[in-house]
Amino acid sequence: MNVRADVLVIGAGVVGVSAAHFLSARGRKVTVVDQGAVGSCCSHGNAGLIVPSHSIPMAAPGMIAKGMKWMFSPDSPFYIKFRWSLELFSWLLKFRGACREETMRRAIPVLRELHRASAALYRELAGPACSYGRRGLLLVYRSEEGLDEGRHEARLLREHGLASEELDVAAARTRVPRLKEGVRGAIHFPEDAHLDPALFVRDLAAKAAAQGVEFLPGTGVIDFETSGRRVTAVRTSKGMIAADEIVLATGSWSPGVARSLGLRIPIQPAKGYSITMKSPTDPPALPMLLMEAKVGVTPMGPNLRLAGTLELAGLDLSINERRVEAIRRGTREYLEGIEGLPELEVWTGLRPCTPDGLPILGRPAAYDNLVLATGHAMVGLSLGPITGKLVAEIVSRETPSIDLALLAPDRFS
Repeated sequence: MNVRADVLVIGAGVVGVSAAHFLSARGRKVTVVDQGAVGSCCSHGNAGLIVPSHSIPMAAPGMIAKGMKWMFSPDSPFYIKFRWSLELFSWLLKFRGACREETMRRAIPVLRELHRASAALYRELAGPACSYGRRGLLLVYRSEEGLDEGRHEARLLREHGLASEELDVAAARTRVPRLKEGVRGAIHFPEDAHLDPALFVRDLAAKAAAQGVEFLPGTGVIDFETSGRRVTAVRTSKGMIAADEIVLATGSWSPGVARSLGLRIPIQPAKGYSITMKSPTDPPALPMLLMEAKVGVTPMGPNLRLAGTLELAGLDLSINERRVEAIRRGTREYLEGIEGLPELEVWTGLRPCTPDGLPILGRPAAYDNLVLATGHAMVGLSLGPITGKLVAEIVSRETPSIDLALLAPDRFS
């Protein structure tokens, strides 16, 4: 197989498919390759949340102390599987350096603009077929300490224009009657939304294909051919693909894919799990985060999805039943009537995390026709459409509609 394209997008998750959609809308001939199926990796089984409320980066003050408390317990919300890895140790040092107040405050406005712009695009692109709903997100707390921390973060977000409402126990139970005794309160973020991520990505890919985008699933990248400051072609498992522009949107696999180009991308895969089950007869009307358990609960049409945990274990997709059981147990602590519901799928995926908690988006200095779009951590779905639109602007040599200075690919050099 020898293919020629204006733009080759590597990666068929929500970011790659969104980029293909917006590039095709600009009249570009686009080919998308992926080693798996369209939307088969992290875009398949995540919590399905669109979250302007998550405009505080993961690298924030206090995260080191929380991480130290959890990191060596295999069933905790955050776990590091110890291994001798220079890349992991380097990432942890950079992460520690980024957990500063001033760094966090610089990042919040950028993440807020990205999330809001993406949420607006979802209102255009998503429909009832992917169980889209915009009823906000409810953060539920079982401890006064947790609720106080939630109030602090809500105040910080309100300083940046993101509204929220604190609910007492009675008001929270009005929203979610299944909440158990012991809940201390909740905070509602009205701008947030949710959907079924797999259905959304497949639907958007179908629309892109109808516009002329060529999808080549089951096509792994082997190597790149370069000439000076340009990538001229990509050698894949199914042959050569030549393109004028290359977009790398390979999530947690980005460091390995980019290594043959001489690029060092500081991303660590953060494994997460989800359980998709049949909904109870009266499912929650809106998605929730069960904060002390670090579990997301999302209604998805006839199903309910429980998602959680963050495990730094490398490119490891094995399922640790102990961590899956922690999600079940955490959910049972907050909600009545979850036990015994038929489970349809237990899933794991890898979220690509940068040390400063911000995505990598833009052209690396070494290449004139390469765009990196990766490192979205736990908010890849939420930021997918706006990332795709910004990729299309960059490829088209336009000034990006959002200032991307803090997302520059070479910022870690």
